[in-house]
Amino acid sequence: MNIDLIEQHVHGLLGAMTGAATTAMVALGDRLGLYRALAAGGPATEEELAARTGLAPRYLREWLSQQAAAGFLVYQADDGRYELPAEAAAVLADEASPAFLAGGATITRGWFAGIDRLAEAFRTGAGIPWHEQDPAVFDGTERFFRPGYTASLTTEWIPALPGVADRLAAGGRVADVGCGHGVAAILLARAYPQARVYGYDFHDRSIQIARERAGQAGLGDRIRFERLDATGYPADGFDLICLLDTLHDLGDPAAALAHARKALASDGAVLVVEPNAADDYTANLGNPLAALSYAASTFQCTPAALAQPGGVALGAQAGPGAVRELAADAGFSRFRQVAQTPVNVVLELRP
Repeated sequence: MNIDLIEQHVHGLLGAMTGAATTAMVALGDRLGLYRALAAGGPATEEELAARTGLAPRYLREWLSQQAAAGFLVYQADDGRYELPAEAAAVLADEASPAFLAGGATITRGWFAGIDRLAEAFRTGAGIPWHEQDPAVFDGTERFFRPGYTASLTTEWIPALPGVADRLAAGGRVADVGCGHGVAAILLARAYPQARVYGYDFHDRSIQIARERAGQAGLGDRIRFERLDATGYPADGFDLICLLDTLHDLGDPAAALAHARKALASDGAVLVVEPNAADDYTANLGNPLAALSYAASTFQCTPAALAQPGGVALGAQAGPGAVRELAADAGFSRFRQVAQTPVNVVLELRP
């Protein structure tokens, strides 16, 4: 046995445990509004932060110390205050920032809550329906992807599809398939006031939340949300069909793309956004986000797909090549990667 390698693995696991613990502390700070309080009010001692938030100073001392040890806060030894630097605030406090990530930390709470159910699924091979996941998974998934969609969907990704933005601006039709809580549909309705926007999802609670969010945004009369799956929505000649971080969660992705092909206008486009992954498995293991993405795939994506008719589980790291093959089989003749982020790869499908 190589003692150096044993020590390497010990340190690796300790690092992973520290990361998990820090993620839990980030989720706690996000939930309690601690990052926002520090960003708005500036550096604070535990007593000053307690006065701002109404929280107990003794608990705040531990949270502040952990966050300083993790490197998110800077401890000022001269006055005992803790500072949230502006760069950290962009990631932890400002939900309008494209770099905001604290909301996604919530998802791990849902994963831990589902370990017993997942262990049984490993033994039986059965799927776990999306609606049976812990609610933290729904909230965390939305908040993980929302900053990227907000920053790029209508400003970069759709403009990269020739002619699509003009058609939506002129009153075109767009379907968001697997719409979740309605983040993308609301962005589309705001960016293209004349467009007719439809959101489809098979999860009852997500559709309810999407309708509530649209109403709160003053867009309730401009977006129609329906509980329909990826092969059940009307084939109404859409100018744009969006499948945003959805395709790999479906039990029959081939059928979903075939239906999208049928539902698309002759000169329309399908926008497929998938987790960023390399087609070559060995190369993909070096992807900085591969470990996180494979965890997400294990906890939620693969179980959801296996619980649906078809039972084809692409997984969250299938890569654009797998989508290209499915698209060709579904009748799409043109396939193009139009954008890439650290998190996502953005694909255009055309008839």
